[in-house]
Amino acid sequence: MNWTRAVIAVVGAGVLWPAVGAVGTAAADDGRDGRGGVHLLLNGAFDNRPGELVDIDVQGVRGRGEVTVSSPVFPQRVRLTPYEHRAPEPVRGHHARPAIAMTVRPGSYPLTVRAGGRVVAEDRVEVGPARRPRFTVTSPGEVMRPGEQLWMAYDDLFPGETGTAFEARSSAFPAPVRLAHDPKGSDWNNPRLFSGGLALPAAVKDGTYKVTLTGPGGRVLDEKPLTVRAARPGDRDYLGRAHGPAFFDTTASSGPSLARTRHKVAVGGTVNVLWRDGAPDPGEEDRIVATSPAFECPVPLRRDESKAGDGDAPRYYGPARIRKGLGAGSYPVMVVSHHGRVRKVSRLLVTEASSAVASPASASPLVVGTVAAGAAGILTLTGVALAKSRRP
Repeated sequence: MNWTRAVIAVVGAGVLWPAVGAVGTAAADDGRDGRGGVHLLLNGAFDNRPGELVDIDVQGVRGRGEVTVSSPVFPQRVRLTPYEHRAPEPVRGHHARPAIAMTVRPGSYPLTVRAGGRVVAEDRVEVGPARRPRFTVTSPGEVMRPGEQLWMAYDDLFPGETGTAFEARSSAFPAPVRLAHDPKGSDWNNPRLFSGGLALPAAVKDGTYKVTLTGPGGRVLDEKPLTVRAARPGDRDYLGRAHGPAFFDTTASSGPSLARTRHKVAVGGTVNVLWRDGAPDPGEEDRIVATSPAFECPVPLRRDESKAGDGDAPRYYGPARIRKGLGAGSYPVMVVSHHGRVRKVSRLLVTEASSAVASPASASPLVVGTVAAGAAGILTLTGVALAKSRRP
């Protein structure tokens, strides 16, 4: 786990010096910008192992001089690189990610920041013991389901370890899985953490499989067991907790919370199909589909990732277009899940397409009477106006 510590070093007047007229010097900010001095941020400065990176960020140093960091954990003094961010607000600073020397023993070590040769901030770096290389497939006793995503990692941050490419092989995998290091990932501070994964095939049989890790030249480095077992009757996820399909309008005033298992929609219209399942099969979230003879095509149902979608039963929905030329009537809508073990059908009532402008014959008597009365009133008022205009 990466750990961040911030230090604010308020530099007194006795150690300030002007940057104007002194080319190649740097000064600590005097606090007039509201920051109150030099800000030192150490990310990954707690309980590091030898070889891990420490992210060092220093803000509040003005001028163009050299900003450096020194500590017994680093082989040599580290020069920080200046940077400037303009958005969302202007920020200037100096940054570096040096590695702790592999020969450093466990302990707490001082870290000093200098600007123009003067000390502007100080902190400490804690170093833990080195750890032998470790290959991780699953937690002890963990059982994987067919179709479930499997992630593996190889951590060989240890003196003398080499190699930049590793592979994991198993008869449960359709192909070898490459383990690679991602310097932009959450474990950026460990330069020798290699990871990779795959979705287990949905058809993989129950059993315990051997996962073999190989290094450069195909040399076997380690082996781990992998237990795969499909859900069985009595398991919480055997049939899940499926509900639906239900329907709701595509208008802004509607939503999943208003979905009903019986719904009306006009020919050529669109309706959202909703499905809930508290424990879908692994990998099934990308395969839930609603079908109906009333739809133009099968409808993929995608998980609702909105805040309103947070609940005990994950929900999935998608828009279905009703076929044009379809006769009015009640049509089945079906969703199949859990490898065919769950089949649920609801009925959707399809009505004739509504006309944009209603004809007088189809208008209600009340509307016709109101329109007629209004027209008669207008004619009467017009006649009165004409009669008045003709009087001498």
